[in-house]
Amino acid sequence: MAKSFLTDIKKHFGDGNYAGDEFGGARGTSGQGLPTGGPGNFMFATGIECSYPTIEHGKVRRDLLEECGHYEHWQKDLQLVKDLGLKVLRYGLPYHKTHLGPGEYDWEFADKVMAEMQRLGITPILDLLHFGVPDWLGNFQNPELPVHFADYCGAVAERYPWVRYYTPINEIYVTAKLSAKDGIWNEQLRSDEAFVTAIKHLVAASIMGNQQIARHRPDCVIVQSESAEYTHELRTERTPHIQLENKLRFLALDLLYAHHPDGEVYQYLHDNGLTRKEYDWFMVGEPPGYQIMGNDYYGRNERMILPNGEVLTASDVMGWFNITHDYYLRYHKPVMHTETNVFDPEQAPTWLWKQWVNILQMRKLGVPVLGFTWYSLIDQVDWNRGLEAKEGTVNACGLYDMDRNPRPVAEAYRQLLQEYGQITIIPHGELFEQNSRPATLKVEI
Repeated sequence: MAKSFLTDIKKHFGDGNYAGDEFGGARGTSGQGLPTGGPGNFMFATGIECSYPTIEHGKVRRDLLEECGHYEHWQKDLQLVKDLGLKVLRYGLPYHKTHLGPGEYDWEFADKVMAEMQRLGITPILDLLHFGVPDWLGNFQNPELPVHFADYCGAVAERYPWVRYYTPINEIYVTAKLSAKDGIWNEQLRSDEAFVTAIKHLVAASIMGNQQIARHRPDCVIVQSESAEYTHELRTERTPHIQLENKLRFLALDLLYAHHPDGEVYQYLHDNGLTRKEYDWFMVGEPPGYQIMGNDYYGRNERMILPNGEVLTASDVMGWFNITHDYYLRYHKPVMHTETNVFDPEQAPTWLWKQWVNILQMRKLGVPVLGFTWYSLIDQVDWNRGLEAKEGTVNACGLYDMDRNPRPVAEAYRQLLQEYGQITIIPHGELFEQNSRPATLKVEI
């Protein structure tokens, strides 16, 4: 029998063969691939739940930083992020408490938290508006919102010049819909005109805030967290308003990224108060910096409407992969999975792995996926009812419970990090350097 080439390989190099990572980076486990500490730059993240809309027509402020104990346990919470091995944190400064009035700010809490984050080596994706505004700004019907919010964004970027990653406004579409069309938060209106008014003010605020951030940090990375939505209508004869809803889910990103919607959506905007001058302003071009499309996906993001009108949660029928791929084909932006969880702590590890499979499938297609986020670090409160009533129901969806004890999903995430922690954003991404040079305009040839 002829000598096998493996004989000499084994003699000189041992039994191992380089285990190439089909997903584009070094595995860093069990001696395979590049060793731990190699060039992994995929952003494994969690987030601190920080929603602060008002309910009961402005009489009650929901503050999830308070209701989930973060104001009391912020140091412990940041240490839990570090101990779990995560280097990235979606973090919302309490806008309603920080921006006291035009040009007036209270930085006491923000300074403490940001200094500790920097000391621990945690990279924040700063979330600057999360479902609510300070009382003095009223609500999202206020046309002065873009100017005042832009000032706030500039002040944040100036105060924390080491921060590069931002989400100026979290889930613009959801914010506008629940505030102005579903009548649950803030202005609590229920009309298409109020919805269009809210969404144009929010997108304009995001664009102007982005511009002010870029003045201080020209190489800013904007991770626009937006819900990955879809409604399956299980009727042979489709309902026009439901079909329109499946188009309107793109509306916030269409305006943000200067992507012309179709004629039906344009007509809807025109009929409900968006002027041609305003529309042309949105279509001038994209905001500055590097734009990342973040898609949030929960099982409830996907719905089924039965023939009798009953609405069911369609958890994972299309899933994050298929829905986000539709968004990617529309905008061609690098992607990040910016939120996911389930309320059943026993099912959470399985859900985590299923979401990770979605990411791996997306990467196999060559789509650049920037990162993944389990949201949130600590259990949440009253999200089973969308925060519409202050009942104090604990949603067991965190990596840790309210006493800061780990839930099963924390160990699952730790295992995922051990296996995939060294992968890169794109295949062979170690060839590309992240640097502090100013962002430049992109040129298409």
